[in-house]
Amino acid sequence: MHHHDEKHDVAVLDRSSSATPPSQFAPRRDHAAIPDRDLDQAYKYLESKDHGHAITVADELSLKALRRKIDGRIVPIMFAGYTMQFLDKVLLNYAAVMGLNKDLRLVGNNFTDAATAFFIAYLIAEIPNGILLQRVPAAKWLGANIILWGIATACTAATHSFHGLLVARIFLGIFEAAVAPSLMLISGMWYTKSEQAPRFSFWYCGLGLGQILGGIVSYGFQKIHHPTYAGWRIMFIVLGLVTVLIGLATILILPDTPMKARFLSEPEKVALLRHVSVNQTGITNRHFKFSHLLEILRDAQLWLMTILTILISISSGIVTTYSATLIRNFGYSPPISALLNMPSGIVSITATLLAGFGVRRTSHRWAWIVACCIPGIVGGALLSFQQKHKAALLAGIYLVNAIVATLIVIYQWTIANCAGQTKRVAASALIAGAFSVGNIIGPQTFQAKDAPQYTPAKITVLATQAAGAVMAFVLFVYYLWANGRKDRKFGARPVADDPAAGTSEAERWADRTDRENETFRYVY
Repeated sequence: MHHHDEKHDVAVLDRSSSATPPSQFAPRRDHAAIPDRDLDQAYKYLESKDHGHAITVADELSLKALRRKIDGRIVPIMFAGYTMQFLDKVLLNYAAVMGLNKDLRLVGNNFTDAATAFFIAYLIAEIPNGILLQRVPAAKWLGANIILWGIATACTAATHSFHGLLVARIFLGIFEAAVAPSLMLISGMWYTKSEQAPRFSFWYCGLGLGQILGGIVSYGFQKIHHPTYAGWRIMFIVLGLVTVLIGLATILILPDTPMKARFLSEPEKVALLRHVSVNQTGITNRHFKFSHLLEILRDAQLWLMTILTILISISSGIVTTYSATLIRNFGYSPPISALLNMPSGIVSITATLLAGFGVRRTSHRWAWIVACCIPGIVGGALLSFQQKHKAALLAGIYLVNAIVATLIVIYQWTIANCAGQTKRVAASALIAGAFSVGNIIGPQTFQAKDAPQYTPAKITVLATQAAGAVMAFVLFVYYLWANGRKDRKFGARPVADDPAAGTSEAERWADRTDRENETFRYVY
């Protein structure tokens, strides 16, 4: 089942073959029925550029070249931001192997609590993020938050007690909360629904790279013996400064919207906006709508998506937080256990790219989620039910890393199926919040009393993976039903091709939610 944008690779919208009347060239007459404040900024831009020349040129632009140009500009910087997001968050685990617990005199569950504090702060900070991302440009907001969490990372080096560490982790959580919803909204602007999947995967690979770099960085800093500064303190300072530089680069490089992209010509912008208008999810609209928020409470898909995200995040939280500790408990020395964690990153990257390109080619996001859960279930079983063989235990840890790819499919699925600007922003914050709920529950299954086997935690991985796979299938069934209900009510429309064919340009850019819009069809 190929998606629409494969066919339109050269001519952006082939007017002659579509059922759309030629009046689309002059869309000024369309929006009489739609209040001005509901129209997306992209529509206003298209209308202001609406003179014959821009449009004829736009029709002949090659989309492949345009996509490559956009990929080259926005994907690497999002990837760098996500890599640091992951690294700065897990430095705590590496620091634990490097003597942080002893230097800060941590006792009992202090370490787990410091890890959990990060996610509680992250969860609470999603509320202002859900409000602010509607008001401020996502790219600038992201850049500012990257700089601030870089500073918070560097400040971790100055802590001398559990309370100091707690404060540093809380601030890190507040600033990192911006990253997932911002990246979800930014990625959703530039691509059609099927193009989004590999792009989300590209920046999400920063997680795998973070796992690989984390091992090397930790190994390197364990070799530093400074008379006054412990290796882990220097590690926090260096990586904090790198993060600040990436934050500055984000502000300079990443455009707020396609309309403001200085690296695209006017015809290219018109071509891009026409191309992504099939999403019917809009680019940006600063008008806040309370009705959209109420709709989220009534929307079954978002409740199912939230439960799915929590289930998946419980085990991914366990894996990313504790894998270095578990490997050390198999009886390896600290520098070696840091290095042995590196193959986890390779598994994460492989699974992420497979799922991203898989969704692009075949759609069926639910099946890709299930496919990533299966290695997770096998890995969880290896960890839980056999204690003798080191190789099998390591294989278990590596396999469980396939589940990190499910999260990016969920992020992209949410953005593809939520329309209406206020609803999209709030939904992306909700899913990012669900991710942190899972990460709060996950590490709590590691209780000091269960050391060194931590059997309850390992069985949790197994159970939540299996439940996650079931939830993904339930979502699939729900979307089939929701599309069927719309088809019965408003007439059948294709899911894969342009479901909005035949509607006016203004209607595609009206700030309507997926439930309000009669021509919107859910992808699965």
